[in-house]
Amino acid sequence: MHDMAKLQNLKKLDGGAPDAMKAFWAFDKAAFQDGALSALNKQLIAVAVALTTQCPYCIEVHKQEARKAGATDEQLAEAAVVAAAIRAGGAITHATHLYD
Repeated sequence: MHDMAKLQNLKKLDGGAPDAMKAFWAFDKAAFQDGALSALNKQLIAVAVALTTQCPYCIEVHKQEARKAGATDEQLAEAAVVAAAIRAGGAITHATHLYD
């Protein structure tokens, strides 16, 4: 279903909704800059969220950005395990609603 080449179509969104897309890109850029969290930590968070939402585009883009920021195999593995724990934890805690 996904094709990384389709990301070129983001330019069509930029042209079709220029004000909103300029605001989005500015927000995205600001969100990933160093701050209280390093850019590396932010990219590791993004990888974990992408794995949880299962967005193949986000997984690939943020994996690449995490690597550029210095992420190791071990850091990516731990981010994946955290994502899995959060996803599993959601199922377990929501299961409490099965009982009266």
